[in-house]
Amino acid sequence: MSTMEHETHSDLRVRYAETDQMGVVYHANYLVWCEVGRTDFIRRCGMSYAEMEEQGVRLAVVGAELRLHASARYDDLVRVTTRVASLRSRAVEFAYEITRVADGARIATASTTLVSTSVDGRTVSLAPEIRALLQRGPLVG
Repeated sequence: MSTMEHETHSDLRVRYAETDQMGVVYHANYLVWCEVGRTDFIRRCGMSYAEMEEQGVRLAVVGAELRLHASARYDDLVRVTTRVASLRSRAVEFAYEITRVADGARIATASTTLVSTSVDGRTVSLAPEIRALLQRGPLVG
């Protein structure tokens, strides 16, 4: 699942509010950008996260890892590349690469692990249709 057809790209412009006193993006914002990438990925697979929730599917983040490689600054255009790194019966791991569009510099890499839960918070198997959707990846076009 690591081929380019199974990736999505989400472009974001760094807002002033996302920077710290030194003019550099505050580290927690990278995880927010990963969420943007993840929800875009799911939508491009053919279903919004809201539609998943309407079907009783919840994906809860149980782990997150972030590695910073360079700094993003106010008004930079950044790209979040998102892909499914692994898919198991009850969990999915997403991998992200955040780059600066202007020069292609790698700014950050990250991963998040999400488990499937019922409405009342119990861990459950991913619904077969959700599993198939994530395994197939983003729709073309």
